[in-house]
Amino acid sequence: MPAVMETLIIPRAAAIPSSSLPPPPGPSRTRRDSVAFSAFRGLKSRPAHSLASASSLSKLTRRGSRIVCEAQETAVEVAAVTDSTWKSLVLDSDLPVLVEFWAPWCGPCRMIHPTIDKLAKVYAGKLKCFKVNTDASPAIATQHGIRSIPTVIIFKNGEKKDAIIGAVPESALVTAIEKFL
Repeated sequence: MPAVMETLIIPRAAAIPSSSLPPPPGPSRTRRDSVAFSAFRGLKSRPAHSLASASSLSKLTRRGSRIVCEAQETAVEVAAVTDSTWKSLVLDSDLPVLVEFWAPWCGPCRMIHPTIDKLAKVYAGKLKCFKVNTDASPAIATQHGIRSIPTVIIFKNGEKKDAIIGAVPESALVTAIEKFL
């Protein structure tokens, strides 16, 4: 699902006539000083030198941007299921269960993770969502005939009800979920 981003344009202080600007508080500030954006809780301003060392930042950030969106840190992760927890979390669940079979090296799996996380929030209390790393728990994947990842299986009353293979749009997953709620 494509993300929609808004652009925030902030004019440089040099572009605004100095007569219209209030005097800076305290000692004189330079153009390189950080500015606190109190209205934007998901953005943080960082010095350019600290951005160069952070390897997990986007291309835009690595090119020298000083404003960093840290929204990905607020996402709720879907719990992992292992061989030892499979029966109690999935098969014995009183609610329908969505299970994503994935592996860390799988690109399409990483594409569908945010969708699964979002659906876990949307259907909280109505549906349980879990992820199974097929590399860490191959017995579960073999038992359920997983031959391609990502594969999403919906269980109800301990029985496999539906399977969706591949990185499908959110609407396809919602349609499958709605059938079993």
